[in-house]
This record gives sequence, C-alpha cells and structure tokens, in this order.
Amino acid sequence: MTQQASPTIPVPVIRALRKLGQDIRDARRRRRIPVAILAERASISRSTLNRIEKGDANASLGNYATVLFALGMTERLADVADPRHDAVGRELEEEHLPERIRLSRRKPVKPESTGA
Repeated sequence: MTQQASPTIPVPVIRALRKLGQDIRDARRRRRIPVAILAERASISRSTLNRIEKGDANASLGNYATVLFALGMTERLADVADPRHDAVGRELEEEHLPERIRLSRRKPVKPESTGA
C-alpha cells in the first residue's frame, strides 16, 4: 500500500511532515525504543505510529504531539506558531505602525490634597 497525498495538501507541507516523521523515527531509534513500546506509551496503535513515522498527513496532530511527548520532545511544540518566530507577521504589523504619536489634549488631573 503506497501513501498518496491528498491534492489539497501543498507539497511543502508534505515534505515537512515527511521530515517530522523521519525525525521522530530517528529519535525513537536513538533512544532504542521498539515501535510496540513507543506506540503503547503514546496510547496509539503500531500502525498509527508507522504512519506518523512516514509523515502521513492523515494522522492527527494530537497523535503526532502524543508521540513527541512520549519521546520527551514537546518543549518546542507550543512555540511552533509563536509570534517571536513569525517574521512575516511582524513585518506586516510594522507596516501599520503610526507615523506619529500625539498626546491627548485632556486636562491634567490635579493631585488631591491630603489636608495636612
């Protein structure tokens, strides 16, 4: 059975998932964890883990995340779309910064006297 990518999934996404799957497989091997053990730790089937290690786009993100957790590799998962790593978003935001910033013309508030 060969994996066929859906025509709606962009090629760069397919490549990124394939690399992620290979990296997960390599991490499992470096830790010398058999497929059956990692699948059990992640509460998924061995066939699902095999699909993840192949970069299958139809495997759920939750399953990918659970496998990363079982490998002790979730530290960067929460930062995938972090604004600090979003160079395009920051550039677009900077384009809309105001040219000038003016102080408001409200009357200044007088400090209340304590009567002492």
